[in-house]
Amino acid sequence: MSATPPPLLEVEGLKKYFPVHRGVLARVAGQVHAVDGIGFTIAEGETLGLVGESGCGKSTAGKTILKLIEPTAGMVKLRGERIDHLGPREMRPYRRELQVVFQDPYASLNPRLSAGEIVAEPLVNFGVMRGAALKERVAELFAKVGLRPEAMRRYPHEFSGGQRQRIGIARALALEPRLIVCDEPVSALDVSVQAQVVNLLRDLQQELHLSYLFVAHDLAVVEHISHRVAVMYLGKIVELAPKDALFSAPLHPYTEALLSAVPLPDPEARRKRIILSGEVPSPINPPVGCRFHTRCPYAEERCRIEEPALRAVAPGRLVACHLRMADGAAATRAG
Repeated sequence: MSATPPPLLEVEGLKKYFPVHRGVLARVAGQVHAVDGIGFTIAEGETLGLVGESGCGKSTAGKTILKLIEPTAGMVKLRGERIDHLGPREMRPYRRELQVVFQDPYASLNPRLSAGEIVAEPLVNFGVMRGAALKERVAELFAKVGLRPEAMRRYPHEFSGGQRQRIGIARALALEPRLIVCDEPVSALDVSVQAQVVNLLRDLQQELHLSYLFVAHDLAVVEHISHRVAVMYLGKIVELAPKDALFSAPLHPYTEALLSAVPLPDPEARRKRIILSGEVPSPINPPVGCRFHTRCPYAEERCRIEEPALRAVAPGRLVACHLRMADGAAATRAG
């Protein structure tokens, strides 16, 4: 029997801390625990949604995986090969397989270059093609994302927000990557345009067999595009599950609270809203024990002392909560 191929992307124990400098001598007075030991895998052709409140570390996780910022600790593997320790020169061949679509289509495009030059830039940088072949390839990429070839001559300020994000997607596709990190790619767009861009990403995934790490805070968008969903809170993954299972029966109290805030399409439908008390703790000094216990309505004494491990409670379902039993049902809760 042939061995099972490794996942396209493997992340294990990934950490990213940012030093906090204080005083006249700018001494390091602490660390911001932006990403604090997360792990997951992404298979070929799969979309993993990474969700959570603003500041939970999800965008930092995406940038660290891409090595746009260097990880503090942990392991990142692409096709079974470690890339987290590679320098710029050694990392260069992997850049073709790992691409990114940034959040802000207004800031991520060079205003001094035409749209065609922006999409052609990766091909030129890697010496893939030039001349007539380059122009033909750029026109093909424009058509693939729903833009006319004559738009190649225009500059970013001449496009709408949705069109600019399509240019960003075309640029990401130029080198035929296997994994694209989508860092909140629709959050800066109008709702009507969001649906168009998300549907485009789904169509491209099916056509090109792409894998996505889809970073977002809009759970409705994540539900539409993802196969599995990882929920982050204060630098940690607290739940990871197949999309349908997570949205129909969330296991972690934080996931329950997040989903309770999602509007329902049926105006007659009612859902009990869970209002969390307090503020998100500082990532410079995260709480001892479960990081969510300061806001969790079910917290027990154990939650304040012992940090729960992210463990399997059902096939394909992982949750970091002391109050969940092996069958995925709620354990006895305080109160």
